[in-house]
Amino acid sequence: MAVVRHEAVIDGSRDLIFDYVNGYQNVPEYMFGVKKFEPLTEVTSGLGSRFAVSIDAGPKTLKSVVECTEWVAGELIALVAVEGFKADTTWRFADVDGGTAVNVEFAYQLPGGLAGKALGAIIGPFANQAVRHTDSKIAAHVAAQRG
Repeated sequence: MAVVRHEAVIDGSRDLIFDYVNGYQNVPEYMFGVKKFEPLTEVTSGLGSRFAVSIDAGPKTLKSVVECTEWVAGELIALVAVEGFKADTTWRFADVDGGTAVNVEFAYQLPGGLAGKALGAIIGPFANQAVRHTDSKIAAHVAAQRG
C-alpha cells in the first residue's frame, strides 16, 4: 500500500476540531475531491459506522465503502475500506502548544497492471493535495466558530 502522511498544528480546541472531522456531513467540505460521504448504517459515528464514498480524482471517480474500525472520542478515527477502492484513513488528535496537532494517514492500494500504473499517476499527487487541503478547511471552520 502507498501511504501519504500529514501533520498540522491548528489553532483551536481538540474537541472542536475532532467533532468537525468526525461529522460525516463535513467530509465533502474538508476532504478535497470527496463528492459523497453518506452513512450506510444507523450509527453515523464511531465503531461499526459505515459510509459510501465517492471521490472525484480528476478523470476517474473512485467509489468505496469504509467502516470505522477504531474510534476514541477526541483522539482517534480509523476508517478502513471494506468494498471498492482500497483506501484507509487514520486521524489522530492531540493537544500541543499553539493548538491541536492533527495527524492524518491515507493508505491506498492500486490495482495491478496498466490500469494500476495509470491510476497511480493520478492518485499519488491527488492524495497529497487532498490531505493537505484539510488544514485550511479545518482552520476556517475553527475561525468561523469563534465568530
